[in-house]
Amino acid sequence: MNAIARLFRKLGFLTGREKFDADLEEEMRFHHEQQARELEADGMTREAAQHAARRQFGNDTRIHEQSREVVSFRAESVVQDSRFALRQLRKNPGFAITAVLMLTLGIAACVALFAFVDSALIKPLPYKDPSRLVGVYESVQVFPRSNLSWEDYRDWKKMQKVYSSFDVWTGAGFLLNTPSGVQPAMGARVSAGFFSTLGVRPILGRDFRPGEDSAAKPRTALITYATWQQRFAGRRDVVGQSVTLDGTPTTIIGVLPREFHFAPRGPADFWLPIQELNGCEKRRGCHNLYGVARLKDGVSVATALADMKSIAAQLEKQYPDTNRGQRAAVVSLTEAIVGDVRPLFLVLFSGAALLLLIACVNVSNLLLVRAENRRREMAVRGALGASRGRLVLQFFIESFVLVVAGGVLGLAAAYATMRLLLRLIPSDLLDYVPYLQGMSFNPRVLGFAGLVALLAVGIFSLAPSLRLSPSNLRSDLAEGGRGSAGTVWRRFGSNLVVLELAIAVVLLAGAGLITRSFYHLLHVELGFAPDHLATLEVAASGKAYEKPEQQVLLARQIVTTVKTLPGVQSAAISTRLPISGNGNTTWIRILGHPYNGEHNEVNEREVGSEYFATIKSRIVNGRYFTETDDASRPKVLIINQALAKKFFPGEDPIGKKIGDTSLSPDSMREIVGVVDDIREGGLNEEIWPAVYHPFNQDPDNYLTIVARTSQAEQAVLPGLVAGIHKVDPNIGTRNPLTMVQIINNSPTAYIQCTAAWLVGGFAVLALVLGVVGLYGVIAYSVSQRTREIGVRMALGAQKSSVYQLILKEAGVLTVLGVVAGLACAIGAAAFMGKLLFGVRSWDIPTLASVALLLGLSALVASFIPARRAASVNPVEALRAE
Repeated sequence: MNAIARLFRKLGFLTGREKFDADLEEEMRFHHEQQARELEADGMTREAAQHAARRQFGNDTRIHEQSREVVSFRAESVVQDSRFALRQLRKNPGFAITAVLMLTLGIAACVALFAFVDSALIKPLPYKDPSRLVGVYESVQVFPRSNLSWEDYRDWKKMQKVYSSFDVWTGAGFLLNTPSGVQPAMGARVSAGFFSTLGVRPILGRDFRPGEDSAAKPRTALITYATWQQRFAGRRDVVGQSVTLDGTPTTIIGVLPREFHFAPRGPADFWLPIQELNGCEKRRGCHNLYGVARLKDGVSVATALADMKSIAAQLEKQYPDTNRGQRAAVVSLTEAIVGDVRPLFLVLFSGAALLLLIACVNVSNLLLVRAENRRREMAVRGALGASRGRLVLQFFIESFVLVVAGGVLGLAAAYATMRLLLRLIPSDLLDYVPYLQGMSFNPRVLGFAGLVALLAVGIFSLAPSLRLSPSNLRSDLAEGGRGSAGTVWRRFGSNLVVLELAIAVVLLAGAGLITRSFYHLLHVELGFAPDHLATLEVAASGKAYEKPEQQVLLARQIVTTVKTLPGVQSAAISTRLPISGNGNTTWIRILGHPYNGEHNEVNEREVGSEYFATIKSRIVNGRYFTETDDASRPKVLIINQALAKKFFPGEDPIGKKIGDTSLSPDSMREIVGVVDDIREGGLNEEIWPAVYHPFNQDPDNYLTIVARTSQAEQAVLPGLVAGIHKVDPNIGTRNPLTMVQIINNSPTAYIQCTAAWLVGGFAVLALVLGVVGLYGVIAYSVSQRTREIGVRMALGAQKSSVYQLILKEAGVLTVLGVVAGLACAIGAAAFMGKLLFGVRSWDIPTLASVALLLGLSALVASFIPARRAASVNPVEALRAE
């Protein structure tokens, strides 16, 4: 009964602290008296028995404290400790501000970059069961993921056994008739089941019906949500409305959801079914489609790939001329969409994580110093009855207060950083990463921020808590807080600084490698002069421009008009600009050369007679095109040096003839010139063999005007648009850009530039934090060794020896940090190899520069406390002790 009563008295804590304290006092008094009676019965006097009972029972205050902790978690203690923590931070504003700013910096960078990683790599695609969707491609040596031909797609779809649905898409551009005139509109052509395969349903109207991609069906279109809002003011009666695209009436049958995007296509206002096949789609050897399919239940990507390879092998035997070397490639649709940006986001997130780590290390160092200075306080509190758990709780709450302050500011800074980084992405590039536009503080991002905060609290409260063993508290109480550089500091603080310096080396090396890579990228040989070049895409459709002779006449009128514009020196046309990517290829065969049915794939471009002169590309051999190279003259072409070296080694290609794989008479062309290698593909891609045809012999109604200017090319762009519309108001124009803009905004250049700026920023901050951390270590060491230094100087030590003593300590830490950092940096550089161009992961100049920079910075940081140590007055140092 007594035990039950005592239990109920203990549980009384739950109803009130005063009642619990009274019951506890009664309980402890009962035990004291009971023990004293037993001692008296053994023959001790009453006074001696009471004294012995108190000694055996233990410290009343400690037992009281422990009893409270055993019975329940005390909200009062948390409130008291929180108030105490805030008072401590107010008393040490320098420490508080420094710690909070470091945490804010690290959390902001890490959370902001995680939001990008989440939007690109973690957030599911806005399709039904996206993990079952795959991208389906043909594959050749030069194109691991190449387009499908229409005929191959039909055979693949008929023969495959692994997909529940299989559809194709291709990009398209249209001219839209509006009340204000003809405007260009981006779009796509898809097979009828495309949106059904994705699992996307229109929010208004309906999807394409099976068979609606037949040429016999009326022309229909789906529009995106943005197009619905911007072009049609969000009117619900848009369904059923007719618009004119490329001169053909088209009925809008539905509106796609707001969250829908299809990054591989990029911007697209109108989605139309593939009805009438163009000239390319009628030939098995012409590839312009991309496949997307939904796997059957239980079928893996590997199984689908094996099935596609088997079909490709059958088609290769069946159609040896067009399908020789044609293989298959199947990847998850997520990989197809985000595969190119994954290395960038992972590298940037890793850099941000390292910056957060170095910030946490610095704050941990500050907390260790603070804990060393509070040894006496902790020892006294322990002697007065505070348990180890009670002291650990105090450190935990103090760390929690710091992290909450840093976390709140960090989240605000992270949001601002996210918005800033999004605004820095060029709008044309953002269209190809639409998954970033919905980036926000969703539950995953907030959960990550919470996890970071919890880890930080754990780290910050752990290190000081290691000092709270009973033996340490007794020794601290006996020493009264005196001593040389603290043992804990030597064990933890110095090691943390080595870690800090190593991380700084990794970030500095990464920034140096990416910066050098970016420099190489921007100074790569282009084969033409990009400055003072203005460009504009032109589209003309309808019956007025459907015949070749009409297209040639239009091109001549455009060039003539552009040449008369103020500031224009020369003008020319091309079907595709440099730096736009390798593609638009053809297969060639050289007359008189051995041929075994191989596909010699080369870039193919159609250019005007003044194109090479306008972009300042040098003719190496032969001649440029002339205006007389038209349909009435024998067909000619110009090749680049890469083609000449590959197919005409040791011989003069001028006068040689090139045709298609069957050397059909209509395909035969004579080589009249060899031009310098123009970088048609990305800045980091190899230069492919290329053939250039005279536009007058192979005209098109989609072309690009290139103008060389005598003034700032940006100022000429509005005049280009106005000049084109003077030729014909019904001509569509888009993307008025300078060639420098095209180069700088190309995906490769943008990725390199972004990585260089962000990792460089992380590296600079890491260098500053690392140097500050080293300074803090050495300065604290000097402050703790003042008596030792004073004794040394009193015994005759020179200032130079004191300098040597302090700098040696700093040097050892720096060398350890640099060596460890360089080893890690080489491994990290291999991890970001896809971002590097023209630079090896173990680039000696970069690594040596990083080591030198950090060494000099460490020397400066350690010189100040070394000078302070050498200035110690021995008499004052000994008197103070």
